[in-house]
Amino acid sequence: MRQNVRLTILAIAGLVSWTLSSAQTGIGVFSASLESNNIRYFQDDGLGVNAPEDRFGANDYLKMDYSCGKFSAGMQVEAYLPALYGYEIGTMGNPKQFMLGSKYIRWTGDGFTAHIGDIYDQWGNGLVFRSYEDRHLGFNNSVEGLSVSFSPASWLTLKAMSGRPRLYSDYASSLVRGADVVLNIDNLLDWDSVFLSLEGSFLNRYESLEQDPAIDFSTMNLTSPNLNMYSAGLNFGWDALSLKAEYAAKGKDIASPSVAGAHTGAAIYAEAIYDYNAFSASATFRILDHMGTMISLYGSGTGNALNYLPSLTRHYTYMLANLNPYQTNVVGESALQADLFYTLRRSRSQYMVLHGNFSYAGTIAPSQTDDGSKRMMWMDISADAEIHWNKKLRTTLLYSRQEWSPSHGYQQGTYVSNIFVADALWRLCEKTALRAELQYLSSGDYEGDWLAGLFEVSFAPRWNIFASEMYNSGLTGKHYYNFGFSYSKGRSRVQLSYGRNRAGYICSGGVCRYSPAYTGVNLLITTSF
Repeated sequence: MRQNVRLTILAIAGLVSWTLSSAQTGIGVFSASLESNNIRYFQDDGLGVNAPEDRFGANDYLKMDYSCGKFSAGMQVEAYLPALYGYEIGTMGNPKQFMLGSKYIRWTGDGFTAHIGDIYDQWGNGLVFRSYEDRHLGFNNSVEGLSVSFSPASWLTLKAMSGRPRLYSDYASSLVRGADVVLNIDNLLDWDSVFLSLEGSFLNRYESLEQDPAIDFSTMNLTSPNLNMYSAGLNFGWDALSLKAEYAAKGKDIASPSVAGAHTGAAIYAEAIYDYNAFSASATFRILDHMGTMISLYGSGTGNALNYLPSLTRHYTYMLANLNPYQTNVVGESALQADLFYTLRRSRSQYMVLHGNFSYAGTIAPSQTDDGSKRMMWMDISADAEIHWNKKLRTTLLYSRQEWSPSHGYQQGTYVSNIFVADALWRLCEKTALRAELQYLSSGDYEGDWLAGLFEVSFAPRWNIFASEMYNSGLTGKHYYNFGFSYSKGRSRVQLSYGRNRAGYICSGGVCRYSPAYTGVNLLITTSF
């Protein structure tokens, strides 16, 4: 570990020690949380894959925060001993490491905030900039630097930021700096029933193009170390209607490591939501044209992203409905998602919620297909009914038809799956509940048909016992089982499980990472105080 990192850890450890002593004397508030995710891997010849060389993996996070009046500070210490199998942080450098994941000192007061350390923020809808942490993905792209926010009036907020973004276990060689302005028209004009705000952002990424002599960026049509990005957005709300719109543009850049040349980029985002009594509807439309923005031109992986471009698809929790999720094509796509909800209510405990969803993503440029035509990359049509029979029984029926292109639209062929789900929750008494799922996927493509089931019993507020099975009755004939239990007490929770995990994409919030197949015992511990 480098000397400056050692000094930083020692300095913040001293600060934490001081805050702990202060908290004990009633000065300020100290809080902390711990998450420890551990897996012991086993060789499983029936799964057809080898266990990792190191049969143990652990991702550990200790987060501490202190606040006293207008002052606050915190840090997050991370340990990968080594990183869990499939997490990219374990392949980008040393898989075994102890590191200072984030740290900050903040002063807030009188409409002004100054923040030094790791910055987490989002401007607009994230088309230009979003820094955040997602432990499920092993993703953290915080910006280490200085940010300030100033609100001289209720109708105006100004933000400015400068720093270096984190890329897995280290910080990138690039620098990002920019500003964001939000103007609340409704506050300015004293509107009571209408909400209207305008937002504009500017972001610059600077990175030398001469760090690696083996890479000649001029042959990729990239000659400037500066990348400028702009966005302008609008938010409107009136009665049951809300609207969002944003336009973003960027200079010449390489959208992803798979793109050989630099292009200018642009994006359009529009969203409409209507919610009135028992009916609600929403629609989101987005066009991306070379809008992927890497933290570093020399980096790779899912975490090498400076902006936020999640897939516009329904995010399922059911195993088979989420078997082959769609990943956003940052080079170019036009995407649409629409939802309709309607509630039929007989009483407070007897009602039915009907839901329909449609999502679509297609190519936008001739270069994305082998014959220059526009093609579909993803389409999902789904409908579900959630029926609350009484206070004790709830059932859900779902159907989803998914069609996707294995070549992201480059070739003509697509795969089609028809997915059926039945889900039931039965509360036997105040503290005991049973839950069961039955799922079936019918397909003549890819791996063929699948069957899945889940059974879960909970004894509130302490125990939860579960078992699931996912079986490919088509091509492979493999079983993917998982069983275990969890125990909760106060702010602490322990979960122990054993099972097989299928190779595929794991998604969170529309962003996905690839996970290899493995068999193992998983111990997850979370607590806060």
